[in-house]
Amino acid sequence: MIRVENLIKKFGDTEVIRGISADFFPGKVNLIIGKSGSGKTVFMKSLLGLYDIDGGEIYYSGEPLSEMDFKRRKTLRTEMGMVFQGSALFDSLTVEENVIFPLKMFSNMIEADMRDRVNFCLGRVNLEGANKKYPAELSGGMKKRVAIARAIAMNPKYLFCDEPNSGLDPQTSIVIDNLIREITLEFGITTVINTHDMNSVMEIGDNVILIKDGYKAWQGNKADILTTDNENVNEFVFTSQLLRRVKELHLQSSRRE
Repeated sequence: MIRVENLIKKFGDTEVIRGISADFFPGKVNLIIGKSGSGKTVFMKSLLGLYDIDGGEIYYSGEPLSEMDFKRRKTLRTEMGMVFQGSALFDSLTVEENVIFPLKMFSNMIEADMRDRVNFCLGRVNLEGANKKYPAELSGGMKKRVAIARAIAMNPKYLFCDEPNSGLDPQTSIVIDNLIREITLEFGITTVINTHDMNSVMEIGDNVILIKDGYKAWQGNKADILTTDNENVNEFVFTSQLLRRVKELHLQSSRRE
């Protein structure tokens, strides 16, 4: 579990995150939603420890991040998996080499055990036999699945995903959403996702936090979204659906051309 209490993050005199408190639960898909510029990316990077915060506290399984020394923070890093917006695969490495990378960096496993773990992770994301392929040979959805396989290679307690459906068509997005949810439930991971995709929210949003202008404007789940009278939520839903429809029309037009 991750607990955030009154988190504040500034850049110079500008307060970007303004006293956010929230809980992120294990075995649940925890979503951070908000418009571009709302502060959700800064919030996630603060959770990851990539930014030093200016106020409040972040607790990992009850342990305050601010009190962790370098060695403990390094250990915490090995308990985290990360799926980046653009997949962030190494183009010069094969699928197998990409997935094995964190194992070689952070584990003491022997080579044979690392290969077994890679094969397990690739199997879990339905990419059996793709070991020797290079990223250039993969579709966008396959790249995301490789990124997920790499993120779970170290059997993390915490999984962070930054816009995992970015650049994907609606059908592939659903596949990625369902895969993340299955893995979260299966391994009891505390999964935290940054997204503006309302389909993701309605499909897998066990715990949803809406950030607006650096504040937590709302918190609930996918069922609550349908009944809330919160103006910020309703505005976000409308805008997200409109943008999605525009993208779908553009995709259809591109295919016809």
